[in-house]
Amino acid sequence: MRFSRVVLVAALIAAVSGCTTIKGWIAKAGSSNDNVHAPVKLTPVTPSISVRRVWNRSVGKGERLLGLRDKPAIDGGRVYVEEAYGPGLYAIDLATGRDVWHQNTKLRLTGGPAAGGGVVVAGSVNGDVLAVAADSGAERWRAKLSSEIISTPLIAGDVVVVRTGDGRVAALGLADGKRRWSFERQLPSLTLRGNPSPVLGANGLVYVGYEDGDLVALRATDGVKVWEQAVAQAEGRSDLDRLADIDGEVVASPDGVFAASYKGKVAALSPDNGSPMWSHSMTSYGGLARGGDTLFASDASGVVWALDRNTGNALWKQDGLGYRWLSTPAVQDGYIVVGDLEGYLHWLKPDTGAIVARDRIGGRHDAIRATPQVSSDGTLVAVTTKGRLAAYRIIGK
Repeated sequence: MRFSRVVLVAALIAAVSGCTTIKGWIAKAGSSNDNVHAPVKLTPVTPSISVRRVWNRSVGKGERLLGLRDKPAIDGGRVYVEEAYGPGLYAIDLATGRDVWHQNTKLRLTGGPAAGGGVVVAGSVNGDVLAVAADSGAERWRAKLSSEIISTPLIAGDVVVVRTGDGRVAALGLADGKRRWSFERQLPSLTLRGNPSPVLGANGLVYVGYEDGDLVALRATDGVKVWEQAVAQAEGRSDLDRLADIDGEVVASPDGVFAASYKGKVAALSPDNGSPMWSHSMTSYGGLARGGDTLFASDASGVVWALDRNTGNALWKQDGLGYRWLSTPAVQDGYIVVGDLEGYLHWLKPDTGAIVARDRIGGRHDAIRATPQVSSDGTLVAVTTKGRLAAYRIIGK
């Protein structure tokens, strides 16, 4: 893929300007014009499930080629979504797609909002953290952190855990925004665009993926590091060769923590001590989804994989979406859903990977890069890079 050339150009620019950490250049490789391999041409699908689009609307101009992967949040029958790199923060009725409230924050929002505990929290490219009331959008508090926030904050009990672009993690009080603890870690000199969102385990640990391929576990109460383990080794002669970022969704459950690295590994680690359980060779710039005892991932060449949770062995792969720059998968009513670079959503059968339904939200240059989100009642919400937001239900399975 041509993105390597783009990243190398970014490195040369950094050498001239004195910057040490590169963020933002992988985002340019988001359309068919940026692929060495042309996207696989879609073949017609005879639907074997009925998927209904419930509503479709605009939420600003979208992130375009910024590579932010800003995803919506769903909580309490509402969808919370930001106007990527813009000031708009929306609360939308999940059933109808209509505004409940719309707040002009006067910030350049990035990373996607988090919702819970009666609060919606969003970050900005300038390191601002904003909390508003979930029912009205009224501002509760603001805080300032050290660097851009391009991943979704994590609401963990009475704190909000935020990862910034310079490698720091901070916990802020959910009620007042005051800093409770912070954690700092050095980054490699060259990284891919994107930070994974922190995730909370049932054991009270917060898991954070890093650009050198390591996964770190921090105590949610005080930020103390409990363990650190490599998902993939950042090896090679050049900074480009050593790219090993964990950029996508990390899955945390009582029986394992699962993460994918761009260096070519998917790994399962023990939640309590980080000891490796298994690894599977795969290069992925996205993350993982779980359904029962199966993990689902999209690799860097557009192949969707199903892996056995206990062993990491491949159960099936779907290569009919090759080089279509797939989103991280989501699981809706048992079916696997991925978005692609031309605004299509594809529904896959969980036991075989067969494509059983398809619909299009965006256009040729209107990709679905953010992970689709699924509500507790089975409604899937997806957003495109040009700000089209749509909701889907599977009818009469």
